[in-house]
Amino acid sequence: MADPSSYRPKPGQIPDSPGVYRFRDEHRRVIYVGKAKSLRQRLANYFQDLAGLHPRTRSMVTTAASVEWTVVSTEVEALQLEYSWIKEYDPRFNVKYRDDKSYPYLAVTMNEDFPRVQVMRGHKKKGVRYFGPYAHAWAIRDTVDLLLRVFPVRTCSAGVFKNASRTGRPCLLGYIGKCSAPCVERISADDHRDLAEEFCDFMAGRTGAYLRRLEQQMAQAADEMEYERAARLRDDIEALRKAMEKNAVVLADATDADLIAVAEDELEAAVQIFHVRGGRVRGQRGWVTDKVEEITTGALVEHALQQLYGEESGDAVPKEVLVPALPDPVEPVQEWLTGRRGSAVSLRVPQRGDKRALMETVERNAQQALVLHKTKRASDLTTRSRALEEIAEALDLDSAPLRIECFDISHLQGDDVVASMVVFEDGLARKSEYRRFQIKSFEGQDDVRSMHEVISRRFRRYLAEKERTGEWADGDPALPDGALTEEDGRPKRFAYPPQLIVVDGGQPQVAAARRALDELGIDDIAVCGLAKRLEEVWLPDDDDPVVLPRTSEGLYLLQRVRDEAHRFAITYQRSKRAKRFRAGPLDDVPGLGETRKQALVKHFGSVKRLRAATIEQICEVPGIGRKTAETIAAALAEAAPPAPAVNTATGEIMEEGEPGDTAGPPGEPVAAGVPEERRGQET
Repeated sequence: MADPSSYRPKPGQIPDSPGVYRFRDEHRRVIYVGKAKSLRQRLANYFQDLAGLHPRTRSMVTTAASVEWTVVSTEVEALQLEYSWIKEYDPRFNVKYRDDKSYPYLAVTMNEDFPRVQVMRGHKKKGVRYFGPYAHAWAIRDTVDLLLRVFPVRTCSAGVFKNASRTGRPCLLGYIGKCSAPCVERISADDHRDLAEEFCDFMAGRTGAYLRRLEQQMAQAADEMEYERAARLRDDIEALRKAMEKNAVVLADATDADLIAVAEDELEAAVQIFHVRGGRVRGQRGWVTDKVEEITTGALVEHALQQLYGEESGDAVPKEVLVPALPDPVEPVQEWLTGRRGSAVSLRVPQRGDKRALMETVERNAQQALVLHKTKRASDLTTRSRALEEIAEALDLDSAPLRIECFDISHLQGDDVVASMVVFEDGLARKSEYRRFQIKSFEGQDDVRSMHEVISRRFRRYLAEKERTGEWADGDPALPDGALTEEDGRPKRFAYPPQLIVVDGGQPQVAAARRALDELGIDDIAVCGLAKRLEEVWLPDDDDPVVLPRTSEGLYLLQRVRDEAHRFAITYQRSKRAKRFRAGPLDDVPGLGETRKQALVKHFGSVKRLRAATIEQICEVPGIGRKTAETIAAALAEAAPPAPAVNTATGEIMEEGEPGDTAGPPGEPVAAGVPEERRGQET
């Protein structure tokens, strides 16, 4: 580990101008490339007290052994040079987006004498028209199969083409009318090229004029009583419309735009791009990257733009690029995009309308891509085994924690405080073992005290099961057959102890969990906490956290366990809150289920009319006997609403809704026009 002060340049040596800098390690390998509006100010940020640096930045500067820079004239030149050096050196500490697949394109080889339509992957070639990318190659083949009826362009390989030319016989597509057969000179090279140009125009979105021309030709053929030709044109129009339906209109104004969305957590980020041409989604692609440096969403967007348009030019760069956050500063990036396209490019964040709605769709795709990426890593047996081994090594455990339990506390400003317990066995979620808790010993917001209560309750149940099965009596850890299972074969609740407890939080929550176990005399279960801010792992009685490597599979597993506990707790807390908001006086009637409550409200129309009804009238409701009717009448009388409020300014009596008829509980005002999720902060 190098000391940054050993290679720190003198302040007077660093120019105060735009430029690009490179950090190199002791073997002269470039490990980080960055750009700056002022090299002097930017590099000074790296050579400060190590304790004040972000952990990832600290790791980079202690790995480096030297720094060098190149001065440029403008920030746009710095952006271009930074992209070139990242592509050239592939530095380990730079954000690098990686495709989870090689996306296929629909390509038309206009650089050949007889252009060919085909599926292409990899680097783009000069003189070839590309459309896409598509998510799947079969989607391209389906589209081409529909269009070949109208645009019978060559699709065969060079070998098949030469063989057909030599024998004088076309392939099967030539016989069935899905190829114009230039190989046997049924069409000239110029006419075939015109056909390929029409195919490209249609794929580029210029569909309206071509369809209108075909419809006119069909009508003319019908007028001339050439019904077979008219039928063929009718079928051609239907085929084109089917091909167009595969790309539904998403922007009514025939916009050409790329929409970029980012989903991220502390360790990774996923980017999704929708390519919209002529108002239709013509392609989609996505990347995933490790966040190896401290980076904002705007910086992630900037890197995505470099990756997307770094080797593109002309119409491949659309007039409009919509992003979730703008790079800082945005002007050099916008000027760079304009230079790549050759005309003005609008780079902005959509705020409303169809474009904002489509951006939300792209954001959902990005979130799903990130979840899928994490799930793929978690489902691999080798990866799971390595993750458990890394956790055992980092926490100094005797063996890999085959059963991990994670606890999280959730509430809304101190109301409806609940907790969740999720279970992972062998690195996989075991949802049948999930449990949820209501905090009972106190009211209000105290995550540390809540964590102590939940851990105590969970392991008191475990000790009770342990004592009941006789495990303590003989001291034999081997339990008799069926000791920890119910009669139907399912495991008993809280019967199995974990090897590791993970709590969502830092040092205070970990100390509370450890204290709860100590009070119960349990000393053979490890405890750790995972703090959200920097994904640090905290252990009891340790002043400093355990920082797992960024690429550690163990850290990914702990993060996934923590996120699942948080999701489960939030879901339960929201359900309790919704139930409380829907509560009414009928909920306090013993023995009155949901079906009969609905029957009562449906019969009388409202709780107000039900309160005014006699016992005999209540008995008329199917399923309601006299005794139940008397109980209902008594409960409603006790829950009678207060006297109506009077507006002192006007003297008007202000009627209030009946409890149970509104979204809120009796006596609790609901903020009108404010979404429920924004009336407080959930944890």
